[in-house]
Formats: sequence, structure tokens, C-alpha cells
Amino acid sequence: MRVARKTAAVFLVVAGSWLCLPGLPAASSLSQARQGTIPRTPWGTPDFQGATWNFATMTPLERPRGVETPVFTESEAATFERQTAERQTATTNNGYDWWDAGTRHLDRRRTSLIVDPPDGHLPALTPEAQRRSAPPRQAAQGGAEGPEDFPLNTRCIWWQNGGPPLLPSPYNDNLQFVQTRDEVVISNENIHDARIVPMDARPHGPLRQWLGDSRGRWDGNSLVIDTVNFSSKTSLRGSDGNLHIVERFTRLDLDTIEYQFTADDVTVWVRPWTATLLLHRTNQPMYEFACHEGNAYSMEGLLKVARALDKKRAGEAR
Repeated sequence: MRVARKTAAVFLVVAGSWLCLPGLPAASSLSQARQGTIPRTPWGTPDFQGATWNFATMTPLERPRGVETPVFTESEAATFERQTAERQTATTNNGYDWWDAGTRHLDRRRTSLIVDPPDGHLPALTPEAQRRSAPPRQAAQGGAEGPEDFPLNTRCIWWQNGGPPLLPSPYNDNLQFVQTRDEVVISNENIHDARIVPMDARPHGPLRQWLGDSRGRWDGNSLVIDTVNFSSKTSLRGSDGNLHIVERFTRLDLDTIEYQFTADDVTVWVRPWTATLLLHRTNQPMYEFACHEGNAYSMEGLLKVARALDKKRAGEAR
């Protein structure tokens, strides 16, 4: 069970020092924004701190079947949002009875987060990826020998809206930034992960990680993050350990960051693909996503079900 608990602030250790993620923007940032300028850190880079950023949206990653246009008209968008909200209300969210408020609206009336290819769909798979694309064994249908046979999100280890890249989920689509001269920390509400991004031009390390190995730089008002060396277990729509992600966070104004990422995996897709969405500033606090790593009680129950199914099938085979 995942339990949310309200917290006043989030604390992280970066470079040996405690840093606080406050829940509200600083007065100086508000003053700068009212004057029409993008808030800046004391060392001159765009300042993303002092707020919780929400990236929930109703816009799907890929364009729905039968939709040809990249952007709905106002009436089409209203109809799509109403019908989707009705479906959300009529069904539960995988056992949850709530959805992130941001999922009630489309991102700028767009029909897909993918902007390249222009058709709003993932590129074709390479021949090698097609050969590997046989459906994996479903642990929930029996046969699970241990926790490793279950998805990482079931085990409370990793979730795609924790990034990279950031892909919206029905819930917990919130993050905060901590910035120093040498690092940028992206702290996600979901799975309570903190991605520490060095900004000092050091080369990528060789170690494969759940969140990959990230390196950042500033390009004008954009934070650019290059990430490689992912674990093949944190797969993005079928990607493997060759996944390469380039993200751009661009502060547009006080309330908005434009987020764009390009994904490339030469052994999976025939070409790179790009998606974009907006992050909206909110004064809501971050909440604790109290999902214990390993999800012990759920694992125990799921494995008991798997053993019971094994016994049933063994009896049917006799």
C-alpha cells in the first residue's frame, strides 16, 4: 500500500551539505518574475528552485488511433477531455480511486506528446528488436519464482514518471529542483528518487544505473541533461541498455518550464524520437510516496498466488 503523508520540506545531502527543497518560491524570485525576467541564481543560471513542478497531462505519449491532427480544435479538445474524464471517473486507477488533477486537461490541446516523428507515433522497431519483442512471461499469471520476476514498479524500485525521461503517470507527477554551482538535483515525488546531475563537464562513468548516468550543462535558459548507461531493466517502450536520453528544461516564465526529451536506441528504433510537455508551477507541497522498496507485503501475497496457481495447473495436468 502506498501512503501519502504531508511534509513541510524535503532535505537532501549534496556534496556533503544539507539542502532544503522549500515548498514556496522565494520573494526575490517572485519580484523578478513580476518584472518580466526569469529568476536567476546568484551565479547567473536560470533558477528552477522554490516551487513544486507538476507535469501531469491528459495528452497521451502517442496519438490515438483515428486522430490525424497534431492539435485538437477547442471543441474537439473539450469533447476529448470530457469523455476521458468520464472514463477515469467510472473506473479505478489500478486500485486507486484518484487521479492527478493535471490529467484532466490536454497539454496545449495536443494529441500526442511525441512531436517527432510528425505522425505522433514511436518509430518502427529495428529487425533485431522485432525478433526480441515476443511477449515476456507475465508473473501475475503464475510461474513467478521470486520478486525479480515482477516489474520494478510493483517492487517499488522505479517508475517511468521518475525519469529520465519524465513520462506522466495518473498520479505523483511532481518534482522539485535543488541547484548548486556544480550539481542540479531533480527530486521526484514518485518513488522518492533524487537524481543528482553533475554540471562540471566530467565524463560519463561506466556504471549502469536505474536512472542512467546523467551529465548536465546550461544552454542559455535551458538546462540540458545527457543520460546514458541505463540498466536494461528500466526499459523505455522496449529500449535496452543502449538507450540515450537528452533532456531540455527551459524556464519560460515564473509558472512554466517547457520539457523536451529525445530518445535514441540504435538497437531498438530505426530513428530517434522526441516528445515535449509543460511543467506547471504549483504551491502544493511534495508528499511522501511511502512505497517500501521490495513491497514486502504485496510480494508475499503475489508469490502465494503464483504458488497456488502452480499447484492448480499441476493438478489439472495429472
